[in-house]
Amino acid sequence: MTDQPWPWPAGAATGIGSLPGTDIAEAQRIVFGELPALPHLPELPARGPGADLIGRSAGLLVELPVELYAARWRIASRPGRDLRRARDLMERDLDQLAEQAETYDGPVKVQAGGPFTLAAALELPLGGRMLGDPGAVRDLAGSLAEGLRRHVEAVARRLPRATVLLQLDEPTLPAVLAGRVPTESGFGTHRAVGSEVARGLLRDVVEAAGVPTVVHCCAPDVPLELIRSAGAVGIALDIALVTDLDPLGEAIDAGLGLLAGAAPAVAPPAGRAPTSAQVADRVRTLWDRLGFPARRLAEQVVVTPACGLAGATPGYARTVLAACRDAGRRLSEE
Repeated sequence: MTDQPWPWPAGAATGIGSLPGTDIAEAQRIVFGELPALPHLPELPARGPGADLIGRSAGLLVELPVELYAARWRIASRPGRDLRRARDLMERDLDQLAEQAETYDGPVKVQAGGPFTLAAALELPLGGRMLGDPGAVRDLAGSLAEGLRRHVEAVARRLPRATVLLQLDEPTLPAVLAGRVPTESGFGTHRAVGSEVARGLLRDVVEAAGVPTVVHCCAPDVPLELIRSAGAVGIALDIALVTDLDPLGEAIDAGLGLLAGAAPAVAPPAGRAPTSAQVADRVRTLWDRLGFPARRLAEQVVVTPACGLAGATPGYARTVLAACRDAGRRLSEE
């Protein structure tokens, strides 16, 4: 275990990113009210194209304009209205953030799609995913790296007293590494990206951002060692999907922070959100199974929902964020 200081306070809780609804001012009020130790910049996909994970993240790319074509995002020859919309939404969100949290002086988390999830979703101008062209993937990673550096600076300018924590959303990374991303025809799959190539490009993006970075992956088989060795300070995952404890234990012991997704992202069939005691118990049980001392839990672990909350009802989303917050406090008081 390294002695690195964590870029969040002990007992912190945060959200993964998305929330239901279309009112960004209200969403930010909820986040800063329910998650005061580690608020995040909420994403509202219900606002439409450009507010979704891929469009919002692609809007950050530098010298790689994008457009919507047949309901899919692709690289465009020049900037157009789809790109303007994505950037306008982000600019509006950052202006609202400055208005509501100008004097905030703690850590704040912002999210963006990672290079491999974007490569598996964005299409080349003549068709086909960028993932099928190794040169295009390198160009995309370089463009994203510069775009994220600028984005982090824009957030820091608006919140001069805050510190920025970056989250890269990489739900597709395991499939990219395993060669499971289907081709456009659906009859084949794209060639697997080698671990060394993936590690190098991910490291380039993390280093360019210039702030502590966590990687979020809500899929099984999260490549924990690759993510840690690429320079990430933490991994955000759904703890219900953890079946093999050894890789997670090794990564945590090597100094990786854990954003533990411990509350369902949508209401369970019974319709009731978990209590803070239930959320805390899920995190504590995992930590005990990993065999780490209890005193480290509140420092190294942040409590979160299992994934984004865009598919939840507004009431459920708010209740889950409050449960995560109170679970973090419970764990820090033990």
